[in-house]
Amino acid sequence: MDAPARTLAVTRAAMRFCMLRGWAPVEQVPLPDGRRADIVALLPNGDVAILEVKSCARDYLCDAKWSEYRAWCDRLFFAVDLDFPQALLPDGVGLLVTEDREAALLRDAPEHRLAPARRRALLQRIALLASGRLAMLSDPAGAAELRAALRLE
Repeated sequence: MDAPARTLAVTRAAMRFCMLRGWAPVEQVPLPDGRRADIVALLPNGDVAILEVKSCARDYLCDAKWSEYRAWCDRLFFAVDLDFPQALLPDGVGLLVTEDREAALLRDAPEHRLAPARRRALLQRIALLASGRLAMLSDPAGAAELRAALRLE
């Protein structure tokens, strides 16, 4: 399986993992610092988790920005497949391992609480992003018109 297909498979299994636990996951969330988190999930207790998807060792070794995600979540996880060399991953993050459509939590993420103002800003950002995406799904033609109008500006 090539890297894009592997990334998609891990992402889907991680999203399913979140939903089965009552978490509300959102893919590809732009963060205020300019980074983009693979998955941000709101937990039932109000916590914010970020799941960083890695498709292979090369993907992990070429991308050191994941450590900056700690500033934007209460818990940070890596989501990888069974073939990923887990020894590469640091100990101070959670670990989710996927196979096909399934995912297992091998290591829970340590908690580091967000400041209240940052939590509020992040929750608002996630809500606007998710509701906008949902609106586009309910009106694909309107979404296409909006994208075309934005390209012209």
